[in-house]
Amino acid sequence: MQFKQIVGQNAIKQRLITSVKENRVSHAQLFLGPGGSGSLPLAVAYAQYLSCEDKQPDDSCGECSSCRKYQKLMHPDLHFSYPFFAKHKDDTATTFIEQWREAFIANPYLSLDTWRGYLDAENKQANINIAECHQIIKKLSFKPFESAYKILILWLPEYLDKEGNALLKIIEEPQPNTLFLLVAQNQDQILNTILSRTQLIKIPALKYEDIKDHLVEKYNQTEEAAAEIAYLCNGDLAEALTMLQDETKSYHELFVPWLRLCFANKGIEVMGFVDQVSKMGRENQKNFLRYGISFLRECCLLLAGAGSLVHLPANELETAQKMTNVMSIPMAQAIITELEKAHYHIERNANPKILFLDVSLQIIKVLNLTIRQRADT
Repeated sequence: MQFKQIVGQNAIKQRLITSVKENRVSHAQLFLGPGGSGSLPLAVAYAQYLSCEDKQPDDSCGECSSCRKYQKLMHPDLHFSYPFFAKHKDDTATTFIEQWREAFIANPYLSLDTWRGYLDAENKQANINIAECHQIIKKLSFKPFESAYKILILWLPEYLDKEGNALLKIIEEPQPNTLFLLVAQNQDQILNTILSRTQLIKIPALKYEDIKDHLVEKYNQTEEAAAEIAYLCNGDLAEALTMLQDETKSYHELFVPWLRLCFANKGIEVMGFVDQVSKMGRENQKNFLRYGISFLRECCLLLAGAGSLVHLPANELETAQKMTNVMSIPMAQAIITELEKAHYHIERNANPKILFLDVSLQIIKVLNLTIRQRADT
């Protein structure tokens, strides 16, 4: 993995490269960023740069023996640890290394749900067990074979329970030229004993423009489709790539007419909408509701006079501006609450036909109540 293959995050890339050039490489670093921000590929690209035999000013060379092995995740001085769904108490990350290589090479912006799909997870809970902790200690007790550094990339240390305390000594007093790169999403869920022994590198969510441009250039999306996905995914490229597989892309053309039907209280037409959306599939239904929540929040920004903070494609912005003539912030917030409840229940396999009918009725209730209140004043 090279830095140039990673979307955005230019300031973080430069910081990592500078730390190598100035010989300020901490032996234990925590890459902390939200899902889909690129924390994991950044850690791998950083490790490859550290091990590269012909470092360039702004990236690894990509051609030396070390880089070629890194691109296949098969370098003898590169080790991975990650949550897995153990069938036996002595299972370790090495048991699943082939699946890990396949998953990362297919999509470096890996989520736990995507990783689960590569394993026979059944109903097991992901964790990093004590057997894996002992395996880490064993692997890192040796000197580097080929490179200047022996590197362990530990993905999602949040899944280290109290067993993680077994790693404290080797993290605090590692063998010479041994590096720990932890890649996490939630700082509060990491053992404090481990957290206090690492140098923190905060990685922000990806920018809207970076995701949109990436979808246009690499996945041949239209400007409109890329803009909608970039808007919906909220800086999470993993989520954006999942949305590319959705059958329905133009949620705007479905959401706004639904609001109009509810506003006009057209029961028969609302039933037609319910029939249509109930056949979309669970992921599309979740994305549709997520779009509605995001769109109404942008409307709230317009109503609050914060138009400069709104990020909507031109046609959707025009619609949002028109809607602010008949919508208030309390009305939008009440509808958002109903959509959030619906999203929660869809995730838990609620009957979509019953659910969307109920949501429609609740939105009609909110709109009619607001109309009556305006009439009374």
